[in-house]
Amino acid sequence: MAFYRQVGAVPPKRHTQHRDEQGQLYYEELMGEEGFSGDSSLLYHRGLPPAIVDSTVWELPDQTTTPNHPLRHRHLRLHELFPDDTPASTDAVTGRRLLLGNADVRISYVVAKGASPLYRNAIGDELVYVESGAAVVETVFGPLPARQGDQVLIPRATTHRWLPSGPEPLRAYVIEASSHITPPKRYLSKFGQLLEHAPYCERDLHGPAETLTATGTDVEVLVKHRPGGQIVGTRLVYATHPFDVVGWDGCLYPITFNISDFEPITGRIHQPPPVHQAFEGINFVVCNFVPRKVDYHPLSIPVPYYHSNVDSDEIMFYCGGNYEARKGSGIAQGSVSVHPGGYAHGPQPGAYERSIGLDFFDELAVMVDTFRPLELGEGALACEDPAYAWTWSGRGPA
Repeated sequence: MAFYRQVGAVPPKRHTQHRDEQGQLYYEELMGEEGFSGDSSLLYHRGLPPAIVDSTVWELPDQTTTPNHPLRHRHLRLHELFPDDTPASTDAVTGRRLLLGNADVRISYVVAKGASPLYRNAIGDELVYVESGAAVVETVFGPLPARQGDQVLIPRATTHRWLPSGPEPLRAYVIEASSHITPPKRYLSKFGQLLEHAPYCERDLHGPAETLTATGTDVEVLVKHRPGGQIVGTRLVYATHPFDVVGWDGCLYPITFNISDFEPITGRIHQPPPVHQAFEGINFVVCNFVPRKVDYHPLSIPVPYYHSNVDSDEIMFYCGGNYEARKGSGIAQGSVSVHPGGYAHGPQPGAYERSIGLDFFDELAVMVDTFRPLELGEGALACEDPAYAWTWSGRGPA
C-alpha cells in the first residue's frame, strides 16, 4: 500500500550524501519488497547495517505440528496456556506457543510480562493482535505504542522488540505469514489508495512518528528464517545498535490499526465473511468481526447459515463480547474455534432460532481463513476442549 511517510532527517535527494554535524556520512539502507519492484523505504544509519561480529544458532520454541486427524472441529482455550504465575521474564517473542500452522501462515499466542529481545522475522510479515494490555513496539523505524484492540503489522525483516507497559500483562495473538500482509486488493486503487467503499482508510493507520537513538556495541538480534523450507533461528551480533537510524522515508514501515476503527458492512440479509475482511496474505485472509447492526429484512436469520469450507480452514479467535452463533458451546473470550475444510459447520443448536428478531450483535473476533489445511501445534494440543466437536449432536463417541 503506497502511503508515503517521512520521519527524522533525510536529504533532499535520495542516494546522495547525508552527513552529521561533524561531516561524517550516514549510511543509506534500502528496505524494499519484491526485489526493487515493490514498496520500499530508505533508512539512514550511523553505523554500517550489515556489520556483524558473530552468528550462532537460536533454538526456537517448539515448531512441530500434527495433522488434524481424525478430522474434527476443535475448541482451543488459550487462557489456559499461561497461568497467573507465568514468569515475569516471559516475552512476546520467545514466549510464543504455536497453535496452528502450514507453509503459508502460523498462529501463536503469548502472555508477556517482560521485554523481548531484538527480533526480526525474515520469513514474512507479522500481524499481532493485542487482546489486552499495552506495549511499546520499538522498531528500526521508531517506536509504536500498541494498545488493546490494535493490530500491529510488522513488515518482513523489520528489527523490533516488544516492551509491555501498564499494570497488566500483554496478551497477544500472533499471525506470522510466509508472505506480505496487505489490505484486500478490491479496496485499493491502482495506485494503492484505500477506496471509499473500504471498511477503513489511511487515517486509521498509525506509523512511527519519531526515530530512536539507541547506542551500543555487540548487540544481539534474533532472526527467524527458512532455509530449505525448515523454520530455524539465528542469533546475530551486530557491531553497532540497529536502532541508530536518524531518519527515513518511503511507503514501507510498521503500522497499528485498532479493530474499533473497522467499519462493518451490513445488509438486509446475512452478509458472507468477505465483508469482514481486513487483510490478506498468500493463501490466507484475515477478517474482523466487530459490534454491528445486523440484517434488517423482516424474515432474516441474523446468525450465519450452515456452510462447508470446501477450500479452506476457518480459525476464529474470540476476543470480546458474546458471539451469538456459539452460545452453549463453551466458547468464551480467549477461545479459538478450528473449523477445517471437509464438512459443514455453523451456529450451535438453538442459536439459529434465537437470533430471529435481533438487530445488533455485540461480538469481537479475529478470523483467519487459510486455503491449505492447518496442522496443530503444541499449544493447541495443550489447551483443547475435547467435548467441542460433539456439541452440535449433543453426544459423542460411545
